[in-house]
Amino acid sequence: MNTQEIVAKLWKLCDVLRDDGITYHQYVTELTYILFLKMAKETEAEENIPAGYRWDDLTSKDGIELKKYYKDLLQYLGENSSGRIREIYQGAATNIDEPKNLRKIITSIDELDWYSAKEEGLGGLYEGLLEKNANEKKSGAGQYFTPRPLIDIMTRLIKPQPGERCNDPACGTFGFMISAFQYVKDHTNDFMDLDGDAAEFEYGEAFTGCELVHDTHRLALMNAMLHDIRGKIILGDTLSAAGKALKNYDVVLTNPPFGTKKGGERATRDDLTYMTSNKQLNFLQHIYRSLKADGQARAAVVLPDNVLFADGDGEKIRCDLMDKCNLHTILRLPTGIFYAQGVKTNVLFFTRGTSDKGNTREVYYYDLRTNMPSFGKTNPLKQEHFADFVKAYEAEDRSQVEDERWQKFTREEIAAKGNSLDLGLIKDDSIVDYEDLPDPREAATAAADELEEAVDLLRAVVKELKGLEGQ
Repeated sequence: MNTQEIVAKLWKLCDVLRDDGITYHQYVTELTYILFLKMAKETEAEENIPAGYRWDDLTSKDGIELKKYYKDLLQYLGENSSGRIREIYQGAATNIDEPKNLRKIITSIDELDWYSAKEEGLGGLYEGLLEKNANEKKSGAGQYFTPRPLIDIMTRLIKPQPGERCNDPACGTFGFMISAFQYVKDHTNDFMDLDGDAAEFEYGEAFTGCELVHDTHRLALMNAMLHDIRGKIILGDTLSAAGKALKNYDVVLTNPPFGTKKGGERATRDDLTYMTSNKQLNFLQHIYRSLKADGQARAAVVLPDNVLFADGDGEKIRCDLMDKCNLHTILRLPTGIFYAQGVKTNVLFFTRGTSDKGNTREVYYYDLRTNMPSFGKTNPLKQEHFADFVKAYEAEDRSQVEDERWQKFTREEIAAKGNSLDLGLIKDDSIVDYEDLPDPREAATAAADELEEAVDLLRAVVKELKGLEGQ
């Protein structure tokens, strides 16, 4: 049984819980509590779990006793364990009310082919569950799950290196940092090319994040643990005072939440120059300020269209970004790749300069939105869709790239457009170009002329016929 088949079986178990009124997102969180214990047993890591609260203890119970024991287990591990275990179970509570449903889930998990799961990687199994959850519209989880092909392309182009400090200030389930970790691992022969201290840095310090939502933070911790990442994942709000400590990074990869602060209040940070209720603009400020000012630190950030054209503070923040960083590339993403249909997004790629002025001289755009197929559940986004963009992005001489989707705008041209970055879209073939259509007045005149000629011809024919009759 491969990972995909195991994920399908685990996801099917959600049907068992519908009578308890449990949502998809609650189900994944519930699965996390139970899977953690099972995976600890399978990976022989149970010594970190207090005796009496391990997998075999859970499977030995049934009925009302099981329900009571499970509730006690969640509370005990959240209060009396340490490290990642305490973080994952802190504040945990079950939504399963029916003991026989809990028993069925535990039994079904116990009967899975865990040898195959370990061979393919438990981290991949868990990410498969998270992806299922994100693709289920009813769960609402798509708001924090970025499509894996997009994550991997952004990581590949940013190229995180060994020894660099990487961060996602809105980390969701930690997908960007797992991709960055895997990229470094793949390019260092599974860290075998690094000495002991350097390898330990990758596992323990290099990849970090911050997540505001408690249950999502729990999923991020589990995801990181199953990929052997021990970097710090903060439960908190990057746009509050807690975010001030998130700085001096070499790499930032992120997809910040869309929308405005509830009630329209502004960020509680006192170190952001431009205070606004627009969360994306505040995150953008945080990100470029969190990079080292060494000319090498870089970021790739998913942002909605409004960031490109918002006036007032929006314009000031864009100018500040282009001053402090070299905003060298903007990828206009297709619609339909996120949970809300019609959301228009972009990826901004930029590198922090060594000074605070004049770092952006020109911005290259790639339009992957116009005249593209409709993406969604039946037509998912794939890595091959980015092939031409990657080719243009990595070209030795970008000015020589021959691709209609690839355009360049100088800083002066952008300034002349009011510092709007809402540029770089090509002609949409689905929109009628009325300039190419004939003027209807001219067409009417031509038709009238043709009709008059036809009448004159008819009169001539009638006259000719009458002449013949007279003969």
